[in-house]
This record gives sequence, C-alpha cells and structure tokens, in this order.
Amino acid sequence: MRINDDLTKPVIVHSTRLDWISSPAAGVDRRMLYRIGNEVARATSIVRYAPGSAFPRHVHSGGEEILVLEGTFQDEHGDYPAGSYFRNPPGTSHVPASDTGCTIFVRLWQFREGDTAQIVRQPGEVGAAPLREGANAARVLFDDGKERVSIEEWRPRSVIAVENRRGLEFLVLSGSLTFQGEMLEPQCWGRLPAGSSLEAITGPNGAEIWTKDAPLQHTDVLEMPS
Repeated sequence: MRINDDLTKPVIVHSTRLDWISSPAAGVDRRMLYRIGNEVARATSIVRYAPGSAFPRHVHSGGEEILVLEGTFQDEHGDYPAGSYFRNPPGTSHVPASDTGCTIFVRLWQFREGDTAQIVRQPGEVGAAPLREGANAARVLFDDGKERVSIEEWRPRSVIAVENRRGLEFLVLSGSLTFQGEMLEPQCWGRLPAGSSLEAITGPNGAEIWTKDAPLQHTDVLEMPS
C-alpha cells in the first residue's frame, strides 16, 4: 500500500473526510495520511480507540511517535490525556488501550538510526518557547538538533509565516487557518518539502497547530523489514 508517498510534493489531507479503516484490533480504526507498506508500514495516521478497546502488546521495531488529540490514551505505564506527546524509540513495547475512548495522531517507522530518546510530555510539562509573529504561545516538545517538534497557538485573524529549510509537517489541532486559498480545520494534516514555506491566515478563533521541522525522511531512517 502506498498513500501520499511522493515526498517531493506538498500534500494537504482533510482527515475528517476520510473513511475509518479497521485495524487488526477490534475497536481500533485508522485514517491513513501517509503510508508505505501494509500492516508493517512507514506511516502517519489518525487512530481512534473505541471505549474499552486495546491493542495487543507489540514492539516498536521502527519507533513510534504519538500526540493524543481527544480523550485519554493509556498503557501499562499510565494515562495520557489530550495534549500528551511521547516518543517510543525502537525496541520499546507496550499495550495501548483506552477505557473511555480516544483519538491519537501516530507516526511509525520514521525514527533515525541511533534515535533512542524515550520522551513523555504530559500537557503543560514543557516550558514556553520563543514566539513567532502572530503567536500567543509556543512550546517545544522535542528538539535534538535533527528535528524540532512544537505546538503553537496563533492569534485570531493573523498572518503567520513558518520558514521551511529542512521539511515541514503540521497538524491543525483546533481553530482554523487558510493556506493557499484552502480552509484547514482540526485534524487537517500537511507536509511541505524543504523550501515551501507555510504562509497562512488564521480564522476568527485563531489556531493551535503541531509542527515538525525536519527532513521529511531522514537519510538514516531505519530500514523496514522486507
């Protein structure tokens, strides 16, 4: 399976318009944004857990990065409410579940060789970061020099410019913005190759946005099994 696999082209996906696709675990469904592979895949997805659903224990051979969008995500290590962010590097494992149901944003098999940082950020745990023009708040979730992951709150009806030297991936968390004449609302996902800046105008309620400033695929990305 190949979905939005040409990393040289900009892509915008209105994920709420996509159908939910069942996963191997009952009650766990996916909206696929980017994918190369079948069940083992280099992938970016929105994943929905029905109340009381769980995924069997599995090892993250290629690493896993998660942002909780709605509800409370859980595993044997604790509870992660909306706004939680974590990175499970290659070799880690867990039993993901949700008693009350949740929606999460997930990136799989996109870790670099040697990226072993295991990070859990509960909402509000990280300090403020420098603000760009038009922003009310910003926090950096992860920055190791190779990639920088942030959440920013942008003021209503503001012109926002995000420079893009390495590659940029983003997800609208709340509010709305207009980009290249297109209205982007919550759970809209975008990916821009290096050199394509994000220049947007926020809507009447502003916007909250998750961004990843990094090569769209690291040159030393982990090899997937054949």
